[in-house]
Amino acid sequence: MGSVRTRGDSGRLFFEFRYMGKRCREQTMLPDTPANRSQMEKALKKIEAAITLGQFNYLEYFPQSRRGHKLSQDVESPLDRAVATTEVSKVDTPTFGEFAETWLAENKVRWRKATYDSQVGQLNKHVLPRFASKRLNAISKAELLAFRGDLAKLPGPGDRDFLSPKTLNEIMGTAQAIIKEASDRYEFPNPSLSIQRLKVPKNDIKPFDLNEVTMIIDRVRKDYRNYMIVRFFTGVRSGELHGLKWKFIDFERRQILVRETFTKGRTEYTKNDGSQREIQMSDSVFTALKSQFEATGHVSEYVFCNSLGRPLDNKNFTDRVWYPLLRYLALDARRPYQTRHTAATLWLAAGESPEWIARQMGHTSTEMLFRVYSRYVPNLTRNDGSAFNRLILSSFPSAPTQLAHNRDDSNANDGIAKESKNHDQ
Repeated sequence: MGSVRTRGDSGRLFFEFRYMGKRCREQTMLPDTPANRSQMEKALKKIEAAITLGQFNYLEYFPQSRRGHKLSQDVESPLDRAVATTEVSKVDTPTFGEFAETWLAENKVRWRKATYDSQVGQLNKHVLPRFASKRLNAISKAELLAFRGDLAKLPGPGDRDFLSPKTLNEIMGTAQAIIKEASDRYEFPNPSLSIQRLKVPKNDIKPFDLNEVTMIIDRVRKDYRNYMIVRFFTGVRSGELHGLKWKFIDFERRQILVRETFTKGRTEYTKNDGSQREIQMSDSVFTALKSQFEATGHVSEYVFCNSLGRPLDNKNFTDRVWYPLLRYLALDARRPYQTRHTAATLWLAAGESPEWIARQMGHTSTEMLFRVYSRYVPNLTRNDGSAFNRLILSSFPSAPTQLAHNRDDSNANDGIAKESKNHDQ
């Protein structure tokens, strides 16, 4: 899409538009005033309409233009102009594969390493084999939808029959982000603009109840007891806990400072800015960390580490400690991430402020808290309306709510009726 712009050195207006795949700039002697800009914008609309229809004659609009003379030598008729514009435009844009390299290089500086690796993996495995050699402005919406349909037929990881909607959205999201950026730079219609994301089924969480938490902490290996206490009662993610360093433990203020995460063998910035937070230590967590300091505080910078002083390996923990322990205790197999959900539900059960809980979890608002955990609150806290009844009854002993449970007490009902009648009189 063209524009009317101003020269920085002279303040004069000029046209900028694309014709036959070329970026064209035509200068004027008009100063930048509202009236001049308005007139030029009207002229630009006519120019772009003529280009779209294949009826644009460059020299009719800009008879002294060097670019116009050069382009006009190669185009003899309106039909030739339309064909030439289309063909040059397709050649002028890079291929998907070429621009994908540029897009990755430009975004690498703002991504976590894990995010970059994920993007590269999706591109190499799924997207580039399909679109690498295609010109960006030659990719259609129909091709993108067909690509997603073919992805949906692929087997998923493990024992899954197909790739999940979440995975499909992630792969398509990468392809769409590249096409969108290219459409902005090379000024062609974005074919993915109206493609909707697939609906992702809601996964029910499966937190542990307090009895199960107690069983796990009591029966886990001794060298993992402090680890389990901190994990269950702080809501930290695996990477946050495995990457936790002693310099981020503030015993004086009784706070855990979440500043880093350890993922795939490297320390990185947390999942997002909201994950940068201070977790308040409960008494049990404070005691566990004090005990852990005696064990690892003088041998490693990491709070929880292996015999070499390096961070714990997540797969080693799940395969050799977590799942064997659940089987031993005859508990349903659940991902370690459920310890995070457990912390949230236990805090809610204790009646902690939702705003405080959201901060401890690293959520920027309470929206996710209520959406994910609300169904567990009534079961844990008995907030099923009975608290409101107790409030009303304690303040208004003669309220009708109380009488609903004493329907056989005719004297009480008669008394209420007489009192109401006297009041009306």
